[in-house]
Amino acid sequence: MGNISRGKPAAASSKPDSTTRMSEASTRMRQIAETLYQVIVYVNKVGPYSNPQETYHYYSLPVCRPPKIVSKDLTLGEVLSGDRMAHSLYDVKFNEEINNKQLCSLTLNSDELNSLRVAIEEFYYFEFVIDDIPLRGFVGQVEETNLFPHKHHIYVYTHHHFDFHVNDNQIIYVNISTKDHPPTSLDDDSVTSLKLEFTYSAKWHRTETRYKDRAKYIANTGFFPETLEIHWLSVINSMVLVFLLMGFVVIILSRILKHDLNRMSDEDDDGSPEEENGWKIIHTDVFRFPVNRELFCSVLGVGCQFLSIFTGILIFAVCGMFTVHRHGSLMASAVILYAFTSCVAGYMSGRMYRQLQGEHWTWNIILTANLFTVPFFLIWSVINTVAWIHGTTQALPYTTVLILAFMWLFVGFPLTVLGGIFGKNWTANFDAPCRTKNIAREIPQVAWYRTSFVRMLVGGFLPFSAISVELYYIFSTFWGREQYMLYGILTIVFIILLSVTACISIALTYFQLAAEDYRWWWQSIVTSGSTGLFVFLYAVFFYFNRSKMRGALQTLQFFGYTSIACYVFFLMLGTVGFFSSLRFIRYIYVNIKMD
Repeated sequence: MGNISRGKPAAASSKPDSTTRMSEASTRMRQIAETLYQVIVYVNKVGPYSNPQETYHYYSLPVCRPPKIVSKDLTLGEVLSGDRMAHSLYDVKFNEEINNKQLCSLTLNSDELNSLRVAIEEFYYFEFVIDDIPLRGFVGQVEETNLFPHKHHIYVYTHHHFDFHVNDNQIIYVNISTKDHPPTSLDDDSVTSLKLEFTYSAKWHRTETRYKDRAKYIANTGFFPETLEIHWLSVINSMVLVFLLMGFVVIILSRILKHDLNRMSDEDDDGSPEEENGWKIIHTDVFRFPVNRELFCSVLGVGCQFLSIFTGILIFAVCGMFTVHRHGSLMASAVILYAFTSCVAGYMSGRMYRQLQGEHWTWNIILTANLFTVPFFLIWSVINTVAWIHGTTQALPYTTVLILAFMWLFVGFPLTVLGGIFGKNWTANFDAPCRTKNIAREIPQVAWYRTSFVRMLVGGFLPFSAISVELYYIFSTFWGREQYMLYGILTIVFIILLSVTACISIALTYFQLAAEDYRWWWQSIVTSGSTGLFVFLYAVFFYFNRSKMRGALQTLQFFGYTSIACYVFFLMLGTVGFFSSLRFIRYIYVNIKMD
């Protein structure tokens, strides 16, 4: 009995050991089976490297394609960005090594060969998407030989190699290379058909990068070149110059105003005031309401709307909403914010129109709702039509156009009307510190350097100089297809831009009033908004001297969308300039004694 009792525990202990081993083996098999899930490779678009907005569907080229093309369901932002993702023939499973697996075998006729040659000569690049990660590579290569007679050789890449970097069964980064195998020559123009064998391979690597940090990792390993080495140094340099400028303006104006106010106070105490001149003598005209009040208030309303949109976008960006994984999220956010901030435009326009004692309320609301929409629609219609004729992915499908139209008709326009009603009913009268006479005062002639044109040049150039460094990087990334990630710096530059615009507008308004010119209402908007003109001039310089873009389609898209952006600059900065000048004028005229 004793031996039996001693043997039973031994048997009992050995049985769990075998069970445990079987359980562990089954667990490992299950884990292996779970890790071998399908990795979907989406093909997206192709286009010339020099023209970032001229993109076509990947299957527009004679490449391997499934019998039935299945498109991916896209978000609004992806469609607006020109994405047209579709399933591919690549059969990739997680953690499965692939070595020279055949993708397809194609026999191309002469027309297909010619189209492929043209694409390679135009330096076409392709874009794939795996797990929301964009992969880019060139379709082929061109080799130049002999200066005279000049010859060049055309090769097509027929092999794609994928390098997957994973951590904890999650894909962190994917890279695609095309030079592991020698390319196939397409030099022989006499052949009427050519058979091409397309293959691919995949290799998996472990990385310590965490999944939440992969956006930064991807941004540092992009396909397109980056030139951000001196970015911070340039921004700091601009900040120093801007703060010096702001300090100069504040000190000069404070000293001048203090001298004027003290001198006027002494004249009142002596009882023998000298003849008034400068900004004090026009106190009965400075609050005379401007002409075209409907348009004036609409500009201010839409300008406030774009200030709200930019602020919202920067808040979203700093919070990390716009990463490389969210294709087109920036454009989608801008469209949605524009629709829902229409109430801001309606409210501010209605509020100012009520203070300026306007009477044509319906016309004011309609003008506010269409002040940006109509110019944008006209320019976009021309660009979209040309893009549709060229067959590019930048041409929006009619379903997306209907979605945008319904969003404006049933969200944007009603909110504009609602905001205008609240602005009209919740606003008091315009409380001017000085009474306005019925007869306007004559405006004296001034020297050429004090004219409105010179003030416009100064008021536009100084804010532009504050953002010129960042503007280069924005142009380089937007028209270079790379994702902009330095939103913290962009926020700082945006604040500096608004501060400089406000200070310069105040200074130029004071100099205008000192010249006894009381027509500051529209002048404050035009002076500050002229920054948009300098941005457009910089865009012309960038296009011809800093980029390699060419062609009618790319030129039309560049200058069309740049014109819209400059128009937004005019509305937004013009609004900042006006409200800064208004607050300054109220301050100086409420502190002087008038009969």
